[in-house]
Amino acid sequence: MLFDPRPKSRREEIFDRENELNSLIRGIEGYPMTILIGIRRVGKSSLLRVVLSEFEGLGIYLDARRLYAAGGGTISPVVLVDEIKKLLFGKGRFGFLSGIRLENVNLAGIKLKPKEATIIDVLEVLNGLGEKFGKVLLAFDEAQYLRFYGPRGGKDLLAGVAYAYDSLPNLGFVFTGSEVGLLHDFIGIDDYSSPLFGRVYEEVEVKPFPRELSEAFLRAGFGEVGLKVSDEEIKRAVDELDGIPGWLVEFGFNYWKGGSFERAIERTIERARTMIREELLELEKRSSRYSLILRAVAMGLSRWSNIKDYVEAKGGPITNARLSALLKNLEKMGWIKKESGEYKIIDPLVERILRG
Repeated sequence: MLFDPRPKSRREEIFDRENELNSLIRGIEGYPMTILIGIRRVGKSSLLRVVLSEFEGLGIYLDARRLYAAGGGTISPVVLVDEIKKLLFGKGRFGFLSGIRLENVNLAGIKLKPKEATIIDVLEVLNGLGEKFGKVLLAFDEAQYLRFYGPRGGKDLLAGVAYAYDSLPNLGFVFTGSEVGLLHDFIGIDDYSSPLFGRVYEEVEVKPFPRELSEAFLRAGFGEVGLKVSDEEIKRAVDELDGIPGWLVEFGFNYWKGGSFERAIERTIERARTMIREELLELEKRSSRYSLILRAVAMGLSRWSNIKDYVEAKGGPITNARLSALLKNLEKMGWIKKESGEYKIIDPLVERILRG
């Protein structure tokens, strides 16, 4: 169902993303590593889950945000290895080897012990599984959080991926990210100091729907649930929510269940406000000035000098270099973009909420 608020896992639940789905499949089939990018709530996780559900080998989905939260702001090798072991040997969706003790697994010439297994050990075991199940795909959602893996900013994990890229032919990797610049910086294909420097990969971008497609999505979703909605209300909803599928789904679901256009818009905005506040709190842990910058841009202060005046008025003096670094970080994290010398909030609903 198009208006199901949970991440999708079947192709028929995805609206007009055939090109992206096929590009992602081609990347997985043709490259050891594929990167899936797009802003928040644009539908990357759903696309990845659909592809994994159709994957003929062994697909392992890992949410890097969950690993980050489980480690209290870091991702230890033990947490990552344990999560992979649970997915392989547990009773969940991917428990292909349920009932087999890890101590008794002897693949690729190694025998693992639970407390001593390293990421390299696990990758070699996965490669060995590939000989029995077909290609093994390790998919990291919101992979920019992997920079918190271990004591060296994720370099040890990237070294393992580089080893697998070069030496383990039955293994493939997918990395998704909404903080696109941070994901690229972390993987470091163009960074000589990165273990993955110079590796060839495929990149697939998921973009918001254009206006006509947003309206068509809402019409299709309301048609699915048998609800007649006027063209005027559909156009008003797109005016409010733009082409971000996550917000369109939220609105459609609320309208379907509540039967009121105004209430559906109100509940969608309230839900967005709660989520965005949580994200802003995470940002403020890094620097309290991030929120000031975002509010300045949302208010229409789009020039660098205007932003600086606002930040200094609200938060005290800031150097030019520091402000430029914070703006660049917000671009990398997918909050803002710079066009013709002016900064803009990428998500219109985020802009509306920041304006308060």
